[in-house]
Amino acid sequence: MSRSAIEGLSRSALFSKTPEYEAQFWTAALNHAVGKIKTNIPTFRASYPGPASTGNVYPAIPNVDWTASFWTGLLWLAWESTGDNGFREAAEACIPDFRARLDNRSHTETHDLGFLYTLSCVASWRLTGNSFARATALKAADILMIRYYEKAGIIQAWGNLTDPAQQGRIIIDCAMNLPLLYWASEETRNPYYREAAERHIKAANQYLIRDNWSSFHTFFFDTETGAPLKGTTHQGYSDDSCWSRGQAWGIYGNALSYRYNRDPQLLENARGLARYFLNRLPEDLVAYWDLIFVDGPEERDSSAAAIAACGLLELSAALPAIDPDHRLFEQGALHILGSLAKSYTTLAMPQSNGILLHGVYGKPQGSGVDECTAFGDYFYTEALVRVIRGWKPYW
Repeated sequence: MSRSAIEGLSRSALFSKTPEYEAQFWTAALNHAVGKIKTNIPTFRASYPGPASTGNVYPAIPNVDWTASFWTGLLWLAWESTGDNGFREAAEACIPDFRARLDNRSHTETHDLGFLYTLSCVASWRLTGNSFARATALKAADILMIRYYEKAGIIQAWGNLTDPAQQGRIIIDCAMNLPLLYWASEETRNPYYREAAERHIKAANQYLIRDNWSSFHTFFFDTETGAPLKGTTHQGYSDDSCWSRGQAWGIYGNALSYRYNRDPQLLENARGLARYFLNRLPEDLVAYWDLIFVDGPEERDSSAAAIAACGLLELSAALPAIDPDHRLFEQGALHILGSLAKSYTTLAMPQSNGILLHGVYGKPQGSGVDECTAFGDYFYTEALVRVIRGWKPYW
């Protein structure tokens, strides 16, 4: 698919400069995040934070949502950063619950098994060699593969596979679920998982990414013939706009797929998506909930900014040092992350059990608007860990 030329970056002069943050600034930001995680362990010992806060306080819910593993992911990040085994013990205590979710087939009709089992069980296996966690993650990969349509080469996003309202729907978020399949293929030496992931990311990039490097949130396929049908939105402003968190998922997801299969087209896709995202940022570099907005009273989405920062850092690391975008994307990530750390955290809000303020879960649905979000907290913390220390991703 041909793409239009990428516009020049409106803030290229800013992104070409290293932000003036000392090491202590990043360390203090991470310490705040880790402190919140530690304080939250008793609250969520037998439960998980909800997807979004209410009044900047997360409710405790069972393991029923796609966001449960952002809590375990935070625990693993905190353990790696501090060596405090209280974080490891809390993370490991969740693994039987994640296994029970699979065994009972409870809330498993979703592509988000990739999120759920990468940040809980794959992380545990990578970090500690927990064989039960490994087996659980492989079972999750097998269940995820049930959602794969061979003819269309796609993984259905949500719902029962026979539901006509959801059948054949992919969403841009799924790029972040594919590492579970790449990992499973490596672990089992079975190429089928990898082939499904590669076919899905190829179809997603062909039909979700528009010619100007903006993106659809969702796209439908005919599951009988594999024919592409239409692009729509679920969480964006309109079918023709560009949902900011989706654009961030696309940046990071393409860069992660490149980590596994080294297809240079994935870097070009991530590059185009990244430049579009950076071109649409407001003055403080924290995106609005949809990139159709660049100023005015609409809500920001700090979670989109945090995810984009992680994606930009992953993309920058994959580009050769002589590539001019290598430094530009790295500095862009640091500027965005610095803005979040300065102005978007709960540092002055001890009553909140969240980390990152001013996120948006689902604006069209009126859900979690201007609140902390489980995924925003996780990716903000991941980005800080990436900046402070050499970090091997769980993805």
